Amino acid sequence: MKAKKFDLKATDSEFTKVKITSSETAEKYIRQFYGDDLEIFESFFILLLNRANETIGYAKISQGGTVGTVVDKKIILKYVVESLASGVILAHNHPSGNTNPSEADLRITREIKELCNLIDSPVLDHVILTADSFYSFADNGKL
Repeated sequence: MKAKKFDLKATDSEFTKVKITSSETAEKYIRQFYGDDLEIFESFFILLLNRANETIGYAKISQGGTVGTVVDKKIILKYVVESLASGVILAHNHPSGNTNPSEADLRITREIKELCNLIDSPVLDHVILTADSFYSFADNGKL
């Protein structure tokens, strides 16, 4: 089965459907969205899941500079509602190689989590990627 890509350009690229069972399977699946720019630009994605925690889609929310990117919560909710997702995983990279979440990361995660809970589509994790590692909010008790 294929998972649909939801993006701002409305292209219909597809990725294989995968059951997300851990932060490791989420990280491995999300990493395919990044190319050589993982260590250059900060980008923010969402992974959309059905009730069985299988991927049904993803969306690139933003791409910024070397130290940050703007995350529009309305755009995230649009994709969650459009896809009828039962769960959401947030993801972004830190080009610096530092996996620790910033205060801004903690704040936006909290805000998105509250909004998604209002529509019964919980945020299940927020994964921060670097070139050779990752950080899971869920694994570290930050959700």
